Amino acid sequence: MSYLDQPWSLKGLTLKNRIVMPPMCQYSVDALDGIPNDWHFVHYVSRAVGGAGLLIVEMTDVEPDGRITSKDLGLWSDEQIPAFKRIVDEVHKYGAKIGVQIAHAGRKAEDAAQPVGASGIPVQGIKNPPRALSTEEVRGMVVKFKEATRRAVEAGFDVIELHGAHGYLIHQFHSPGINDRADEYGQDLSRFGVEVIQAVRSVMPDDMPLIFRISAVEYMDGGYDLEHSLRMAHSYKEAGVDVFHVSSGGEAPAGKRKPGNHPGYQVPFARAYRHELGVPVIAVGILEDPYVAEAALANGDADLVAIGRGMLDDPYWAMHAIRAVARKVEPPVQYERGIYVR
Repeated sequence: MSYLDQPWSLKGLTLKNRIVMPPMCQYSVDALDGIPNDWHFVHYVSRAVGGAGLLIVEMTDVEPDGRITSKDLGLWSDEQIPAFKRIVDEVHKYGAKIGVQIAHAGRKAEDAAQPVGASGIPVQGIKNPPRALSTEEVRGMVVKFKEATRRAVEAGFDVIELHGAHGYLIHQFHSPGINDRADEYGQDLSRFGVEVIQAVRSVMPDDMPLIFRISAVEYMDGGYDLEHSLRMAHSYKEAGVDVFHVSSGGEAPAGKRKPGNHPGYQVPFARAYRHELGVPVIAVGILEDPYVAEAALANGDADLVAIGRGMLDDPYWAMHAIRAVARKVEPPVQYERGIYVR
């Protein structure tokens, strides 16, 4: 029995296989409006044609200055909804499901005139130091996440993912090394994330899963460890998270602790989350070898596997991987004479 090609269900979501394309910024917006264009349309639809079970649209931000760069996507306006809906509708034609990652870059917003964050602590490499959000601004940011999610639901997305990893705004709040606030959002490091989760759940259908991407550990000197992120994750699960998408780092340049560069280096983090929290997890991190991805599923380390750079290299990675592992393939009829079991 192979696992990559097996269907998977949670709440109202059913995937035709266990393969996920994770969010990967394309930095391809034409103007400052944050609206997806033909590049985004072809990029996502081609991976649906290529057989992925779930696509997650790249980091899509809740306000213009919440983007990493001005070439990133946004969902801060109802005017942005139709272009996302066009992508969603076409992806669905090929049997794939699609989600979107809602986010704010916080102190890592490179093109913002004045980045904002949990604190005024700067990050190396960003030209402008951040300004700490006031308590009222933090509460207003929760509403912005809620409204962006409402727009995503209206666009027809099947799942929502919140970006709480890689040093972006939610991560900045739950990181002891970045959040030095004295108010309630500093006294309880999970509070901002919990309020965002509760707010977005209030505008999501009950049967729509909520995914949360989290950095299991930090790599900066003095950064948090796995035990800390699991404590945050328990609070997030209680607030309404259904699935954790487990990554690591991204908060600052690495110190003495370095990220791995070998296949499956983050799978142990996914395993720990699955065991500790008893919820489905998505594993990621150099899984483009089909047999490494299959092992993560077969060994019970993860429920789904995310293939990032592998799908940038090959839009049809999912079909090719299933062919390699399961010795079967179901390409679109137009491609049957070229994609077959050899």
